[in-house]
Amino acid sequence: MIRYALKCREGHEFESWFQSASAFDALAKSGHVNCVTCGSAEVSKALMAPGVAVKPDTGASDAQAQAIAKMRREVEENATYVGGNFAKKAREMHDGLTPETSIYGEANLTEARALIEEGIPVVPLPFKPKQKLQ
Repeated sequence: MIRYALKCREGHEFESWFQSASAFDALAKSGHVNCVTCGSAEVSKALMAPGVAVKPDTGASDAQAQAIAKMRREVEENATYVGGNFAKKAREMHDGLTPETSIYGEANLTEARALIEEGIPVVPLPFKPKQKLQ
């Protein structure tokens, strides 16, 4: 897995994880890497400094916490939580077996890697879901 700092054509900056450099290139070329702020598919790698801790991590800044809270609200309002069925549901949509819709849920590292290798766009979320399927 590799983490990239990314930037869209509108100047929004964000980070995401990819299976490999070639996986990023393939996903970006096919329009499956989108800005988390504006949705633009015109995304490129940005300069990224190595993470060097100079003091103990005291947690996310207020701005980061607010951005994560906003992202959580938007995801929960606009997507369906599918729990541990995420990989199965994403694959069914990709294969045209079920209609495409926005979903979020849980997948282990092996499942996430398999989805990426199959060209199915996935993005890790920086929060855990509030609800669990019953």
